[in-house]
Amino acid sequence: MNPLLSLLQPYPFERLRQLFSTVTPNSALRAISLGMGEPKHPTPAFIQQAMIDAIVRTPSGLAAYPATAGEPQLREAFARWLKRRYGLDVNPATQVLPVNGSREALFALTQTIVNPGPGAADANADQAPIVVCPNPFYQIYEGAALLAGAQPYFVPSDAARNFAPDWDSVPEQVWARTQLLIVCSPGNPTGAVMPLSEWEKLFSLSDRHGVVIASDECYSEIYFRDEPPLGGMEAAAKLGRSDFKNLISFTSLSKRSNVPGMRSGFVAGDAALIKQFLLYRTYHGSAMSPVVQAASLAAWSDEQHVIENRALYRSKFAQVTPLLAEVLEVALPDAGFYLWAKVKGNDTDFARELFSLYNVTVLPGTFLARDGQGVNPGAQRIRMALVAETAECVEAAQRIVQFVKSRT
Repeated sequence: MNPLLSLLQPYPFERLRQLFSTVTPNSALRAISLGMGEPKHPTPAFIQQAMIDAIVRTPSGLAAYPATAGEPQLREAFARWLKRRYGLDVNPATQVLPVNGSREALFALTQTIVNPGPGAADANADQAPIVVCPNPFYQIYEGAALLAGAQPYFVPSDAARNFAPDWDSVPEQVWARTQLLIVCSPGNPTGAVMPLSEWEKLFSLSDRHGVVIASDECYSEIYFRDEPPLGGMEAAAKLGRSDFKNLISFTSLSKRSNVPGMRSGFVAGDAALIKQFLLYRTYHGSAMSPVVQAASLAAWSDEQHVIENRALYRSKFAQVTPLLAEVLEVALPDAGFYLWAKVKGNDTDFARELFSLYNVTVLPGTFLARDGQGVNPGAQRIRMALVAETAECVEAAQRIVQFVKSRT
């Protein structure tokens, strides 16, 4: 077996299952889960119809192997969306590529970029390459780094600045070994958006050390401010980096269009990196199904359903956040569909007791972070995914309020 598999930690939801394995929830209350970030809003009918039409009306819909690069019409739709959303001009033939969801693509890009070299079987070896990522973080970043033969380096975060990574704390010797830097904006779990000044700092580091930046932007279309979140490629263009050197951005339809089961997104950025990524994907067998391409083309070409989806989240958060703020340290995020709340005491105890007494599932913050300098930045935090319908989320919030008051 691949010895690097032994370095992987259980996924957060497996850890949650283990945490709850000896708990019997209150059967008098219906189960409500705020644990997994899986969109629950209805999938727009026109997207479903586009998929049906691709099967029924197109004889070759399922009777031909799809190209890994995707159909030209789909890549052109990506380019048009980037123009509408960020004002960017990209070449659809060389600077975009369909992917089967952002998680798959983040993993695959890491395998493409990292040159393991000596020390690949020992993530603690002094000569092993490094993948830098935020902390707390989305666990695929760590797993992708380890299985590529790299050592993950978790950047300390500042709770006073909404857990913004402290890039200045990273030693020069770490940057010198860094091959890939993964950023997430809007962030999971905090919902924080990186400002232009932070991007400028990262581009400078990239230029100095040759680091590739992977920008995870799958929550970019769910936001609560008047101004939409700044994207990595948008930041690059504002700073005169229109070639997007050493930058790849990831986006997805899962949250934007409520189609997590389609596993559809795209990457965009540095044409030289896209070319190598396409080569890797050709061998990896990552071509997107023609029927998914057809439905994706429809989804990326329409914004009205995105506006309506965003309005649902805004209304939901406007009702839930004030309720929880009565008893928890929590505030409306910049973007995304998570609340990242501070609780009293141990976060795993909080989650287990809440599940037992009130049949509500939340994710302990320590499951989404790693110890750094003796501190886990997720400690005394919980992540709540407000993905269900508003009434269900409000009911969950009311139960959490009752639970917290009963503990004081």
